[in-house]
Amino acid sequence: MATTKPSSSPNDPLRFGGQPPSSPSPGPRRAGHWAWRGLAAIVIIGLVVGAVFVAFVWRPAHDNARIEAARAARLACSCRYIGGRALGDCEKDNPKGRFPVSLAEDAAAHSVTATVPLAAAQTATYREGWGCQLQAWRD
Repeated sequence: MATTKPSSSPNDPLRFGGQPPSSPSPGPRRAGHWAWRGLAAIVIIGLVVGAVFVAFVWRPAHDNARIEAARAARLACSCRYIGGRALGDCEKDNPKGRFPVSLAEDAAAHSVTATVPLAAAQTATYREGWGCQLQAWRD
């Protein structure tokens, strides 16, 4: 009787009583396919949330920041050039709104610029006989 020597290869599927593979398993490929679909779904959801944020949150907040900057620039310009007070003293008259506003003066041009960080800036210029006028908004 002939005996066969068992295989000593660790890759031999018959070594532990298993059956030889008939074809590559489609499981891992399908799992990778679903992972890409999941990633694509997350990216699409992120883009939709970003678009909603821009449409309903950023745009109105940006418009309100521009209005706040315009109001602060005109009030500070009037205080500085009509009232004759220092710009630092005029900052106290600026009512506290929803946005932090910083003021800067250009003494040569008789103008005051109010800036809301990362959102808006507006300049008011003093003209003799006309008072303080805002520069046109740039959209």
